[in-house]
Amino acid sequence: MTAGVSDPVEDVTPLPPRPLSRVLFRQWWRELVFLHWAADPDEVARLLPPGTSPDLHLGRTYVGLVFFRMDHLGLGRGPALPYLGSFGEVNVRLYSRDALGRRGVVFRSLDCDRLLPVLTAQAAFGLPYRWARIHTQRTGTGISYASLRRGGSGAGARVRAEISPEPYEANALEHFLTCRWGLHTQLRGRTNYLPNTHPRWTFNRCELASYDESAIAAAGLSTPAGDPVSVLYAPGVPVRFGPPLRLA
Repeated sequence: MTAGVSDPVEDVTPLPPRPLSRVLFRQWWRELVFLHWAADPDEVARLLPPGTSPDLHLGRTYVGLVFFRMDHLGLGRGPALPYLGSFGEVNVRLYSRDALGRRGVVFRSLDCDRLLPVLTAQAAFGLPYRWARIHTQRTGTGISYASLRRGGSGAGARVRAEISPEPYEANALEHFLTCRWGLHTQLRGRTNYLPNTHPRWTFNRCELASYDESAIAAAGLSTPAGDPVSVLYAPGVPVRFGPPLRLA
């Protein structure tokens, strides 16, 4: 059954609404740049796993393009993996809910510059990771990311932003887009919910200097019309993931 807008849905909360039963793996997300555009709910619905539907804010759903550095990836409560546990990532994500009311994200693509994590995430969780070349540069108040997928497809994305030390208070839409406590994914014909927890987000004011959102079209969505409706920068958070839960 596909979840609908009339199904009960959990509140948007700045902290996770439920604890993890155990820690499956953990990681740090650092120096994140979020770009978001409004998306067509009917188009998004066709791209989501069975048992989920587009999550809506004031009747609209969104597509996100997120750039960041992954650090200290580790399994369970063991030590972080050397070398393989740190890499750049660029992802295209949609916003979902299921019939149990859990809000989540659905990844349409995840570019990563380490091959082994790409292969592991594809096999273990059904996540659409792609091996890419990712360049990250931090100069003074500026930050830039550039991704180009390997294999000659030409798919990629880039962003350059100026970061202020001044804190930024996210608005209701931005809380909706970033306060996500799990992801929906399909593996071997079954839809699963992979829960996560992390501390409350903090953001800094930032100004978008340039971007290329061609990864969105490569992920099967229409090219966004105009500039992003939201641009956010977050210094980062430590994240823990629990074991996958099957949809009821």
